[in-house]
Amino acid sequence: MSKPLVGIIMGSDSDLTVMKGAADIMEELSIPFELTVVSAHRTPLRMVQYATRAAERGLKVIIAGAGGAAHLPGMIASLTTLPVIGVPVKSSNSIDGWDSILSMLQMPSGVPVATVALNGAKNAGILAGSIIGAFDPEVSFRVSAYKKQMEQEVLGKAEKLKDAGWGNTFDE
Repeated sequence: MSKPLVGIIMGSDSDLTVMKGAADIMEELSIPFELTVVSAHRTPLRMVQYATRAAERGLKVIIAGAGGAAHLPGMIASLTTLPVIGVPVKSSNSIDGWDSILSMLQMPSGVPVATVALNGAKNAGILAGSIIGAFDPEVSFRVSAYKKQMEQEVLGKAEKLKDAGWGNTFDE
C-alpha cells in the first residue's frame, strides 16, 4: 500500500460512523490515507505527536472530526503547517452540533481550520482531494471525474423529473 497522503482522525471511535464518509471518498479517489482515533482530551501527548510528525511522515492534509467541544481540529492546526479540515460531529453530548461547529469556525486569528458542514466528512474528503489535486494532476483528474459524475446524475434526475413529473420518486 502507498504511503498515506491524508490523515483522517477523530476524537472518539463513536465518530467513525460520520468519518467513514471521508474514508469512502479517499478510496473512491484512490488517495492513500490512514484513519485512527486521536483524542485531544484523553490522549493529548498522542495528539501532539501525531500533529508534529504528520508532515515528516508524508501526510499532505489532515481531516479531523470531533463532537462536543471539538478541540481536536484546532489543536492539530496549532501544531502543524499542514491544512486541517475540521468535521463537526453531532455527538451524544452535543448541543445539536452547534458546539462542535462553532468551536471549529471560531478559531483565533493565525490558526485556521477549514470547516465543513455538520457530519460533512464526505465533503472534507472531497476538499482534501482538491487540495492534493492542486499539486498532483492524476488526483486532480479523479476529482474532476467525480464532479462530472455528480453533474451527470443531477442532469439525469432533471430529465427524469421532466418526463415523469413532480410525483416521481426516483426509485428506479
